[in-house]
Amino acid sequence: MLKARRRARLLAAALAGFLSLSTLAACGDDAGDKEDGKTLRLWHYEAPESAMGKAWDQAIAEFKKKHPDVKVEFEAKGFEQIQKTAPQVLNSDEAPDLLEYNKGNSTTGQLSKQGLLTDLSEEAKKRGWDKSVPPTVAVTSKYNKGVMGSGAWYGVPNYAEYTLVYYNKDLFAEHGVEVPTSVDELEQALATFKDAGLTPFANGGAEYIAQQYVYQLALTQADQSWVESFQMKGETDFSDAAWTYAAETFADWVDKGYIAKSSSGVKAEDAGVSFMQGKHPMFFSGSWWFGRFATEIKKFDWGTFMWPGSKLTLGSGGNLWVVPEGAKNKELAYEFIDITMQKQIQNTLGNAGGVPIAADPAAITDARSKTLIEQFDKLAGDDGLAFYPDWPANGFYDSLTSEVQKLITQSAGPGDVLKSLQAEYDENVLK
Repeated sequence: MLKARRRARLLAAALAGFLSLSTLAACGDDAGDKEDGKTLRLWHYEAPESAMGKAWDQAIAEFKKKHPDVKVEFEAKGFEQIQKTAPQVLNSDEAPDLLEYNKGNSTTGQLSKQGLLTDLSEEAKKRGWDKSVPPTVAVTSKYNKGVMGSGAWYGVPNYAEYTLVYYNKDLFAEHGVEVPTSVDELEQALATFKDAGLTPFANGGAEYIAQQYVYQLALTQADQSWVESFQMKGETDFSDAAWTYAAETFADWVDKGYIAKSSSGVKAEDAGVSFMQGKHPMFFSGSWWFGRFATEIKKFDWGTFMWPGSKLTLGSGGNLWVVPEGAKNKELAYEFIDITMQKQIQNTLGNAGGVPIAADPAAITDARSKTLIEQFDKLAGDDGLAFYPDWPANGFYDSLTSEVQKLITQSAGPGDVLKSLQAEYDENVLK
């Protein structure tokens, strides 16, 4: 019954999202097209001020130079909107030629399994994408019966990403807190900030932020074999030491005020903005915030550090460019993907705070951006990327969100939350 109600809610949300597609923003010349009246329809959800947003804007401009008689119709979408509406839209006449989509078994994997995405294997080989995308990044490009890591290419990432702790250097200095290098030092820092009347961590329980805190806590007690079992083999025990530590520690932090109980309904955007406003000393999230923070934070100095006491963190290749099976102009879509791989686009991405996969290292002149890229290279080299917790099972993003919200509101204990997650995982896991 619960599953049926949840499916009904998701279908309603998907239909609502489909009916409320954002107003079209045309980026091309409205004059008559000479290439058979062709139009490239493109969707992505990167903010204009983000590193990816800046790079994709440049790619659109470059595409228009090379194809002056093709109209480019770009629609800005929200992450949640595409997440929920993609299966319905891609199975209709409204499918774009190219869109950015979340990687992983339950997203790109599921769409590939349903036959809604174009097999890009031939193009990847012909255009050299299989060589320019590093193996650790290409894991999320390939899917075999919906499971990532092998099989055909169904998406192409142009960047990589990982999670790290953003911190307010001014607040750390004001309260005499050093950057923690161990779990004990992190706990001491949390207590110091709380005693000073600050909620240490910015958090968003309504979307991905909170579940990623929990997964990172589990990763501190895990290794790559644990990750592979959870992510790719469809096997995990939510009562094991790693998951138990994660749920109990997160619940304890809420109880101590390190994470606000009021954050259960906060969206990811609002959590990031609260950090930018200087309301919290720390914010654990992805490198996708980096460029925006570099642009928008003016009132205090900030930096980053890796989660102390963990060899693993959330991360992977970036979101994928995918081409719907029903796309009307696939060749134009392939051409746009190619442009995003060019050095000048990749260099823009790197200097704006992204993690490019094909940039010229000498062209990255921003010091903080260099550090960001070097940290990723080290993580990838040390096999430290653990993907994201919602990937292994259909609908697991919503399951994680709702169950972790219970830890924040204290409406359920860690044991009950983990039992619910086990049931959802076992029922919906992709193998």
